[in-house]
Amino acid sequence: MKRTFWLMSILMVLALAATACVAPTAAPTGDDDTAAEADGDGEMAMEDSTEGDMEELTVAYFLEWPTPNQVAQLEETYDEAMGVKVNWVAFDTGVAMSAAMASGDVHIAYSQGLVPFANAVTAGLPLKMVGIAMSYAENDNCVVGSDTGIGIDNVTDLHGMQVAVPIGTVAHYKMLREMEHLGVDVNELEIVDLAPADGAAALQRGDVAMACGWGGALLRMLENGDILMTGAEMQEIGILVFDVVSVTDEFATNHGDLVTKFLQVTEEANAAYAVDPESMHETIAEAAGMEVDAAVTSLGTFTFITAEEQLSEEWMGGTVQNFVQEVADFFVEQGELDSSLDDYAPFIDTSFLEQVN
Repeated sequence: MKRTFWLMSILMVLALAATACVAPTAAPTGDDDTAAEADGDGEMAMEDSTEGDMEELTVAYFLEWPTPNQVAQLEETYDEAMGVKVNWVAFDTGVAMSAAMASGDVHIAYSQGLVPFANAVTAGLPLKMVGIAMSYAENDNCVVGSDTGIGIDNVTDLHGMQVAVPIGTVAHYKMLREMEHLGVDVNELEIVDLAPADGAAALQRGDVAMACGWGGALLRMLENGDILMTGAEMQEIGILVFDVVSVTDEFATNHGDLVTKFLQVTEEANAAYAVDPESMHETIAEAAGMEVDAAVTSLGTFTFITAEEQLSEEWMGGTVQNFVQEVADFFVEQGELDSSLDDYAPFIDTSFLEQVN
């Protein structure tokens, strides 16, 4: 495995320089003006007030990652409830979301992977987890190319081959844990850092033996290969898979009321979907940039957890804090982080979720 101590150095530079930002994709909305615009240098132009009430804010999300709250996104329910203009900007990975939050370009990250969040706060970024977006054991996986002839019985044949994985994401964590469980030496793999869509394309071309990712990209990967372990099988060996809602410390401190309102709208969207999912599928697919059938397939692999459940011991009442510690410690063992923190509980704040009804 090609060792790159990517996150500790890069994110600390981002936090200090506060200038880095990936090229985002504007959210598909009914009003083009609601998307953050890029200036001549490719950086997002935002209006943000440090004094008084905010006039607008920016939320990071994923395309090809359909969720019920995208109905509220497209219909601008968030804007109405929060009393501000909400810009939705799409990113390829949770690592990119962390970078944009470090530079001040994003206030809220919706459905950020747990691993990017854990690695970001370990690197010193001032973020807070304020909610759980969903769990999705079957919608984040690694796929081995059909033409490799590699399966569970000869999985060590991956040694010496290229593997595409978005570094620093849940997919990366799952891949490392999966390979460890199956007896594959990750030092014998050539890891290529590719976003899921690029990994799917590389697998289709035969450039890589295995690709890891989620959402629509995972569906495309499965057209050219097979998974080694199901999500259920990975859960049996202790691999939890869920995304979080994270915010910057500054935003949480100065605009806590907006954090609560964002979580409230999300809760209501999830509740509406639980009652009548079919009526929301077309709108969700449009916002996610997917065909309806593909969006429905992905939605079927998600579990959207109520606010009450998120506050339980099974989630943010204790289990999540322990799991974040486990993830960070594992990355240290793998040589991907120099060190982990002694306690991740200070980065998990349930006070906003407790006000949701």
